[in-house]
Amino acid sequence: MTRAEDAGDSRTRLDKWLWAARFYRTRSLAAQAIDAGHVRVDGQRAKPALGIHPPMRVSVRKQALTWTVEVLGTAHTRGSATAAAALYRETAESVALRERTLAEQRAARAQAAMQPAGRPTKRDRRRLEDFLNEP
Repeated sequence: MTRAEDAGDSRTRLDKWLWAARFYRTRSLAAQAIDAGHVRVDGQRAKPALGIHPPMRVSVRKQALTWTVEVLGTAHTRGSATAAAALYRETAESVALRERTLAEQRAARAQAAMQPAGRPTKRDRRRLEDFLNEP
């Protein structure tokens, strides 16, 4: 048992909680994200050793996506995905914002895919030459 469990304290380090909740693959990646300012607790920047407990609100930004979650529980070890999902509840605003961001990214990818691929055909080259040679 750890000292926190002996004392009956239900707090967990922020980097350990992010790792246990499966936001990051390792605790060191979680600590780097915290130090870079990508993780906020109750709207404030935090340090990796901050004690997390319910009902804190954690905001995690990874690339263009942001998760805002309410802490429901703590864990000192990393468990299954279902156990990790039980540690937090994502807010409705966060879900809507994330879905909107993903839809915009998909639309941008689809728009980029509409560009013709490969070399222009003989017909395309002739049209381009005609367009450029107009007075």
